[in-house]
Amino acid sequence: MARTLLFACDIAAVSLLVFALYFPRHRRRDLVVAYLGVNVGVLAVAGSLSVTGSGTGLGLGLALFGVLSIIRLRSTELDQHEVAYYFSALALGVLGAMPTDNLWRSLGLMVLILVALAVGDHPRLLRSYRRQLMVLDTALPDHTALVAHLETTLGARVHAAVVQRLDLVNDTTVVDVRYRVPTGRPAKGEPPAPRSAATSATPLTVRS
Repeated sequence: MARTLLFACDIAAVSLLVFALYFPRHRRRDLVVAYLGVNVGVLAVAGSLSVTGSGTGLGLGLALFGVLSIIRLRSTELDQHEVAYYFSALALGVLGAMPTDNLWRSLGLMVLILVALAVGDHPRLLRSYRRQLMVLDTALPDHTALVAHLETTLGARVHAAVVQRLDLVNDTTVVDVRYRVPTGRPAKGEPPAPRSAATSATPLTVRS
């Protein structure tokens, strides 16, 4: 009975992870299939191989993490937040499949994973901090001059600028920029937030 309840809680947890947290925020359909497949696959394999009272639980969990890490590295490159969701789906599957003498501990860990992602990936958390890979049409070997140029271009405060490539022949600079947009307005080059229909509509003047 406890095993069946854990399986059901895992399915409920991964459904919340995918359909309530990930997809509404990032809208990438192919990863919805990946997260569900990884979770259910791990749940099925680990549930079949695990034996109550044996010492294979920890080893099996670590082996699954290692194998799926190799698969991920050989597939399409993922952003860091997508990697977090990937391993969260994997962890939920392991928690749902591993036999335990403390059901509430496993359920609590599932809830902890969901809460951590709900808070850590919330759109309002540190939303003024941005990252861009920029190609500048000028070569700037001096770091101080580079930061000043980026702040003028972006209209924001630059916290880190890591030069990826400096081409003195073609006069270009490729730089990875971490910056903070002032609260209440977008950085230069970013479109302003769309106005609602009620505020953007032009009033109709009727002449008698």
